[in-house]
Amino acid sequence: MTSTPPPPNSPHSFKHKALRLLWAIVQSTLFRLSPRPCHRWRNLLLCLFGADLHPTARIYPRAKVWAPWNLTMGPRATIADDVDCYCVERITLEERVVISQYSYLCGATHDFELSARPLIPMPITIKQGTWIAADVFVAPGVTIGKESVVGARSSVFTDLPDWKVCIGSPAKPVRDRTMKDQPDASNTQNTNEAPTP
Repeated sequence: MTSTPPPPNSPHSFKHKALRLLWAIVQSTLFRLSPRPCHRWRNLLLCLFGADLHPTARIYPRAKVWAPWNLTMGPRATIADDVDCYCVERITLEERVVISQYSYLCGATHDFELSARPLIPMPITIKQGTWIAADVFVAPGVTIGKESVVGARSSVFTDLPDWKVCIGSPAKPVRDRTMKDQPDASNTQNTNEAPTP
């Protein structure tokens, strides 16, 4: 007869759990009920809980952030409504990164080869100018290169290179990303406006 493994111990301290409980209350009220244009208000709430946000970063009210103290966003980086940012470990969105609706940034996994399945936090980095389209899954430990595009409903399990259009599950580069209005952008690393989510 196989013995039942003991329940796993939480890797999070009492203080950590208390902060997440407090943040959950703030997120479901002051954050979520705020009008869409009130980006500075939501940024203030996130920063009070330790987020590292550029003043021009934008997070929409229906986005979910698990632990603000593990979130970094550069200038004009955007998280759209209904994005789930599971930032158990650091999630970094560099300048002009856009995360579109229903995408899931998964900052942790579990070791399924151990009976207790302990939590394994892993960072995610999405580099400047990249657009994550709607309903994309980004796995723990992934880095996505600058100025790339990940197509809708793709799943990203490994690192992706710079200046590529990537689609599929698992997501793979299918072509270079080129700018019709600026043909030399990939060479000059031009900083265009990010797309609106």
